[in-house]
Amino acid sequence: MNQKKQNLALFDLDNTLLAGDSDFQWGQFMIAQGLLDKAAHHDRNVQFHEDYKQGKLDIDAFLKFQLHPLSQHKHAFLNEVHLKYMQQIIRPMMTKKARALVEKHRAQGDLLLVITATNSFITRPIALEFGIENLIGTDPEEINGEFTGNYVGVPSFQTGKVTRLNQWLAERGKTLDDFEVSYFYSDSHNDLPLMQLVTNPVAVDADATLSAYATQQHWPHISLR
Repeated sequence: MNQKKQNLALFDLDNTLLAGDSDFQWGQFMIAQGLLDKAAHHDRNVQFHEDYKQGKLDIDAFLKFQLHPLSQHKHAFLNEVHLKYMQQIIRPMMTKKARALVEKHRAQGDLLLVITATNSFITRPIALEFGIENLIGTDPEEINGEFTGNYVGVPSFQTGKVTRLNQWLAERGKTLDDFEVSYFYSDSHNDLPLMQLVTNPVAVDADATLSAYATQQHWPHISLR
């Protein structure tokens, strides 16, 4: 008797599983906690966020901007800040519909993976809050257990998500083609390179560009809000 093959369920995080952007909100939270200077950080944070939505984000410049504050504090202290951030900012953005979608795929026995451009320090606890142990995020560099403000490897952004997913699967002796069914849920046209590779792309509360493309391709649209 042939054993049923496991399917793959990929989830973008910001504005997909979350009703908001964890990267943007982390910067705003750090300002609110008095850990970042508002005058120096706020406007650039907003501009990078707009650049992302318009598909013209300079990912290297953004990551240097966003990861630098991590290098200004001890890792243990940042962990304490993140606990407050989870409670005050993230959990309210985790909707019942998003949790139900994850649980539906878990019940089906699918392999679950969050794949996000946001750095893994911010996003790993969020993925775990959804009960998803597998995460691909942009990896901050650490030396002797402390953040340097740099990143390592390929940022998981646009085509970088394809590269990182292929690497992650290869480490497990697999390719995307090994899955008869592969889902990818995303809100953003920045994720089209990966959405075009899976068998079941799903537009979630999609931006205008992705929504138009998804309609043209007869992809399903859903809302998790």
